[in-house]
Amino acid sequence: MLMSQGRPARLMYMANGFRVLAQGDHVVCAKSGAQISLEALRYWSVAKQEPYATAEIAAKAALEE
Repeated sequence: MLMSQGRPARLMYMANGFRVLAQGDHVVCAKSGAQISLEALRYWSVAKQEPYATAEIAAKAALEE
């Protein structure tokens, strides 16, 4: 896991969680570009397979569909 520090993870987003496909310690918000630690990741789109930093950003992204 030490080699994963500072690297973005690659995830598969599912309805009730996510699966780590490539080790890392964060993902990048699809809209804001903010880094989100995996421990803090709460919002994503299963359909778009992208993460969001906040509930507000996730709601706005959902309205764009």
